[in-house]
Amino acid sequence: MKVIGILGARNPEGQTARAADAMLEALTARGVGVERVFLPAKKVERCRQCDAQGWGLCRAEGRCVIQDDFASIVAQIRSADAAVFATPVYFGDLSESIRAFLDRLRRICRHEKGKMAIEGKPAVGICIAGGGGGGAPLCAVSLEKVLSQATLNPLEVVPVRRQNLEMKLGVLRLTGEWLAEQLAKPRG
Repeated sequence: MKVIGILGARNPEGQTARAADAMLEALTARGVGVERVFLPAKKVERCRQCDAQGWGLCRAEGRCVIQDDFASIVAQIRSADAAVFATPVYFGDLSESIRAFLDRLRRICRHEKGKMAIEGKPAVGICIAGGGGGGAPLCAVSLEKVLSQATLNPLEVVPVRRQNLEMKLGVLRLTGEWLAEQLAKPRG
């Protein structure tokens, strides 16, 4: 089994990374292979809305015309058994890097070829808010919506505030253990 962790945070050792690592380390402890992708270190452009109707090859062929790291990350999701998406919360919503990636993912998933090996794939989200932390629940709603639009199966989205991070690390470890159990169950 393998899970890909996609982080939309700039700091690979900050609060978002700590939260994601709590879950990913719990998966590793249960024998699940883990890959980490730090989106800000990758080249992922925002959607160009190619034609006059705002679409392009995404809708016609289930792929994106932009030549960057997007396709290789999508391939990693396809080869994984589940995906974990972790984002810092900016202005009550997703980080710009994870938003750019997920906007393009949900577009290619409008086509049958685009959603191959993505549709129904288990996904877990983590939204970490700094400052007052009030934006975490709003971000969690936004992340769950976008994951669903990308045809993933969001099993859980965990809102985290800077103020409750230490407590939520335990919750995220338990969520990782639970996800490992879910992945080990026979499908059918």
